[in-house]
Amino acid sequence: MEKLRESQIKNSLLLLLASVVWGLAFVAQSVAGSNIGTFTFNGIRFIIGGICLLPFLRGHNVRPSKIPPNKLLGGVICGLALFLASTFQQAGIALGATAGQAGFLTACYIVLVPILGLFIGRKCSFLVWPAVAIALVGLYLLCDPLAGMGFSISTADLALLCCALLFSIQILCVDHYAPRMSPVALACVQFFVSGAVSLVAAIFFDFMPDPSAWINSLLEPTSWIAILYTGIFSSAVGYTLQAVGQRDLNPALASLIMSLESVFSTLFGWLILHQTMTGKEITGCLLIFSAVILAQIPTKKAQSGA
Repeated sequence: MEKLRESQIKNSLLLLLASVVWGLAFVAQSVAGSNIGTFTFNGIRFIIGGICLLPFLRGHNVRPSKIPPNKLLGGVICGLALFLASTFQQAGIALGATAGQAGFLTACYIVLVPILGLFIGRKCSFLVWPAVAIALVGLYLLCDPLAGMGFSISTADLALLCCALLFSIQILCVDHYAPRMSPVALACVQFFVSGAVSLVAAIFFDFMPDPSAWINSLLEPTSWIAILYTGIFSSAVGYTLQAVGQRDLNPALASLIMSLESVFSTLFGWLILHQTMTGKEITGCLLIFSAVILAQIPTKKAQSGA
């Protein structure tokens, strides 16, 4: 029992470290958003993330060329979902959302996942519904409507909300296919698929409109700092910490710890990029974070229906 307790504390700290890594990634994405195209950035970073995971396949006795087609399909589907979700996320940041706003709006997927799960026959805690109401109030405040203008959602906010919805779908896809193949192989395949599709899109939307500007954007040192950080640390290292950290931990507790990435994204945005939020926006962030926590509290009804 004592060893289990020590293991749980250690794994909780690993997940906390993962949330720090992911929170800092929003800052890197903010830097890249002003320098490099969305598709180019995502394409290169996901390819790097996939390459970093290749050595781990041997430890799981998996060879890329030996993955069965039916299992490979799962990685392709997850990769396409990841491509769409990450595209909307990076687009929202490029359109002007701060690292903190991006982190908290993306975190809405934790509320959306159990709701979408209802459509595939998965029961959820009754606490999800008040969590949704709280998240909506937080969203209203975070979008910071102008006085006398009514509720207003910017293009950046809308892109990040689409991102949260798409990440919810991606999470459910991973949840469906992960038991059918090695988690490392699944992550590796989805990284390569997402990266390849992003690079194809980059040719049409980033390169062809202005080749010289595209080349110049890749010559910026800050662009490569952001790409390498998100590719190596956010993708490869963050995934490894998550895979190890979730062992022997209650899934609800694991989700709560990982959702702290939204808090760290705001903190790092303030410390590094000197981004600030109004009191109304900060209140909105706190309400969304409260909704995230509430949605993850297990109840007896939800546990019995699992």
